[in-house]
Amino acid sequence: MNATRWNVLIVDDDPGVRRQMAGVLADEGFDVTEAADAAQALVIASQRRFDVIGLDVNMPGMSGLTALTRLREDDPTLAVVIVTGEEQIKRARDFVVRGGAFDLIEKPPDPTHLVEVLREAAKLTQARRRGAEVAPAPAVDENELGIVGRSPAIVALIEQIRRIAPSNGRVLVTGENGAGKELVAAAIHRLSKRAGQAFVRINCAAIPKDLVESELFGYERGAFTGAMQAKKGRLELADQGTLFLDEVGDLSLESQAKLLRALETGEVERVGGTRTQHVDVRLVSATNKDLPAAIEAGEFREDLYYRLNVLPLAVPALRQRRGDIGLLAQHFLAQFAAAEHRAPPALEPEAVALLEDYAWPGNVRELRNVMERAAILVAGDTLRAGDLSPWLDRGNGRDEAVGLRGEIERREADAVRKALEAANGNVTQAAAALGIDRTNLHRKMRKYDVHRR
Repeated sequence: MNATRWNVLIVDDDPGVRRQMAGVLADEGFDVTEAADAAQALVIASQRRFDVIGLDVNMPGMSGLTALTRLREDDPTLAVVIVTGEEQIKRARDFVVRGGAFDLIEKPPDPTHLVEVLREAAKLTQARRRGAEVAPAPAVDENELGIVGRSPAIVALIEQIRRIAPSNGRVLVTGENGAGKELVAAAIHRLSKRAGQAFVRINCAAIPKDLVESELFGYERGAFTGAMQAKKGRLELADQGTLFLDEVGDLSLESQAKLLRALETGEVERVGGTRTQHVDVRLVSATNKDLPAAIEAGEFREDLYYRLNVLPLAVPALRQRRGDIGLLAQHFLAQFAAAEHRAPPALEPEAVALLEDYAWPGNVRELRNVMERAAILVAGDTLRAGDLSPWLDRGNGRDEAVGLRGEIERREADAVRKALEAANGNVTQAAAALGIDRTNLHRKMRKYDVHRR
């Protein structure tokens, strides 16, 4: 029996499943609390601190994904394990990739596997909390990692980076555009055993599809028109170091197949060449796309996805770390003011409140651009809310989208719900009624958290 008593919350609408899991876990030293649905789980979790939560996907009322999002927002250190039936496995993978769940267990769970996974998840929660409970919560040294922030979400992210970096495991970094995925990839390399070797970047979305292969694998002289001399590919350049594949979801299926082969064999062959050479590369990939949905649509190889997604890492959007906004704004102001050979202006409290109230659809990149504009255009030693307000799209308010964009999304979500109701939950019929394909409808259902009745 494990000497540590872990506190676990089991959330499932099936009392038989809860009873079975609770019995197994109690015998292995867990203190078990049960919840019959997601709403009850949120109430219980707000009143008591847990080391791990076992969460079902398909429950009446609030969905498991919504509950996972809220649990992670309330406590970014908390590890959540998805426990679901076979029919929900494909959908549940999205909880691990986008929702930040620790792992996925299929029902009925094997008792030994259940205990092992929940125990490891509980250990991760405690490790995160040890990092977050340092007083005062330190801003990460940007000279070391380049990441600025004190919020629980960033403290948890840094702790994950420090755990992941020393290994050679492949990392898949997910997050919205502008959230800082490249910064995270660079931090992983800087803390890895390969820090003294090359960190090579390639943006798969910025390179024409017919040139991706030659960029990845290199080419020999005369391989194609314009190949006047041989050139090493990014995989070859990153040998013994780290290769960062940004926007990996934009690779063509042909390029995906060749990348998969290189990952499986560790061998590359230049375009137009016949010599095969071995490379030792640590691969870090990033995407803002929903890769499970892309797999379902036939746009991304499932076998490549599992090769890349050994160590998943989700970067929080700026709106999920509002406590860092003022700190980041002052950081960028200092940088750009120095470039203009002037002292950085101070941010008045009302200006900080305005920035914190904005939704930042462009994330950290957008905040950086606004601060650069302010450093150049605003005179004086104080930056006021009135200086910043004209540059912020108030259609992206804090609590919900308003204006034209919000109205369009509300109407689209309502149309999806009505089409599914009219089709009695038949996705194919609902998609036909809306004039879209099934894959597109599945994406919209995930986006608006709409489920079949």
